[in-house]
Amino acid sequence: MKKVLFFDVDGTLYDHNKRLPSSAKKALQQARVNGYELAIATGRAPFMIEPLLEELEIDTYVTFNGQYVVYKGEVIFTDGIEREQLEEIIAFGAARNEPVVFLDEKEMIASVDGHLKVGDSLATLKYPYPRIDANFYATKPVYQTLIFMEEKDEALYRQKFPNVQFVRWHPYSCDILPKDGSKARGIEKLLAHVGKTMDDAIAFGDGLNDLEMLEAAGIGVAMGNGHAKAKAVADIIAPHVDDDGLYKAMKELHII
Repeated sequence: MKKVLFFDVDGTLYDHNKRLPSSAKKALQQARVNGYELAIATGRAPFMIEPLLEELEIDTYVTFNGQYVVYKGEVIFTDGIEREQLEEIIAFGAARNEPVVFLDEKEMIASVDGHLKVGDSLATLKYPYPRIDANFYATKPVYQTLIFMEEKDEALYRQKFPNVQFVRWHPYSCDILPKDGSKARGIEKLLAHVGKTMDDAIAFGDGLNDLEMLEAAGIGVAMGNGHAKAKAVADIIAPHVDDDGLYKAMKELHII
């Protein structure tokens, strides 16, 4: 049975310029020809990866770090922080001038206008400042929320809100996830849907939000540019993403 390949986006499929190297695209196309199923596993929202999905002709993806899972175009699992809990976190952050950004499958919505940390963080994803609606979460489904606070303040949030996870993706920002939320859980839901297990998965990633999937997958591949903690739990360390790392790792694994 051919395995399902799960690819993180930033730092794994995308190089440091947020571009897909031609070698990576070639590798994925060849893997499909060789009978492997391709999927994305990202902290990004569905709307943020539409061009990539189109370019690679992929319709199966785990987004929002496992909170919104789609198999062949069909939504099969969603999750998020309970509204009352989210309200407490938002109020705590607002009192400290630490705003949030809400995400659903279609857009980002900020709680305040013109905040430097919001603008700087989202600029690294090549995204403009979102529209403003501080009460968006009260009436609409929110699959992920970003809190804009620095690493020195993380312990304070973790102590105050032990029932959620804060997963850092930028010096100014963390994803807020359900306590048991992760890419690994999203992948498990997807594989169970098609009668497979984590042993049938090969996962490629580089960041702190990839730790669980790299550890849980049958084979976990960390990129050479990845976080030290990602490399520590991986089975294989690929070369740097900018050095055709994905292509070389897939060759090493005889996927291509």
